[in-house]
Amino acid sequence: MLQAHSLLWNYLWVAPNLLLLVLAFLLWKRRLSSRFRAFFIFAIVSGLGDLAVFAADVHPSVSPENFWRVDWLFLLIESLVKFVVIAEVFSSVLSPYASVSKLGKALISGVGATMVFLAALLAAFSQGDSGVRLIAGFHVVEQTIFVVELGLIVFIFAFAAYFRLPWNRSSFGILFGFGLSTSVYLATWAITNNADPFWPGRTSLDFLDMSVHHVCVLIWFYYLLVPQRVAAKPAVPLPESNLDLWNRELKRLLQQ
Repeated sequence: MLQAHSLLWNYLWVAPNLLLLVLAFLLWKRRLSSRFRAFFIFAIVSGLGDLAVFAADVHPSVSPENFWRVDWLFLLIESLVKFVVIAEVFSSVLSPYASVSKLGKALISGVGATMVFLAALLAAFSQGDSGVRLIAGFHVVEQTIFVVELGLIVFIFAFAAYFRLPWNRSSFGILFGFGLSTSVYLATWAITNNADPFWPGRTSLDFLDMSVHHVCVLIWFYYLLVPQRVAAKPAVPLPESNLDLWNRELKRLLQQ
């Protein structure tokens, strides 16, 4: 059962992507696609792209070189859309604080540039996990992108925690799903990259990655489609957060 191209392998590759397309359809059907525009595009691109990679993998007429070219194209397009989704989530977190929104975007841009630099160093010193340059380069670029992605996600969670920002339910769910899948991938990559090339446990780690991706899709279904319970308003007003104070002071300085 835990073998490449087994029934379970094919299910874990195909099912989450079909569910992503169903999620995109339900967002459109419930007129929620405009609220989560970047994630709506991600669901379509990721679902269709990964299914195309699967078709290239199983179709006998597609050569190994062309399969990896298709995978390369999908990786670059999906990663670009992911970064747009992360930026959209951060913007929604800062949306109540217009005066500090530019500051927050500048901070995340700086963190992103730093993570790209660190990830580039990681890629430069990595030996790759394959003797084929096309495959080894793909894995190095993939891990580089995931390092940058995880760094941005950790920054946003730390930023929101430090300033005690209230989370929008959908934004939290989207970012939580990305963070979970990215963390597991990097953990399995670290194990694989330091293991023997012929270690049979590599396939089991692939199953783990695909299973976690399946779970993340279900998490997005829950956070985006299940209505949030409306909490009763507290009788005593809540204290201002640090960012409320920053927002007020920046607004006062700009008006002078």
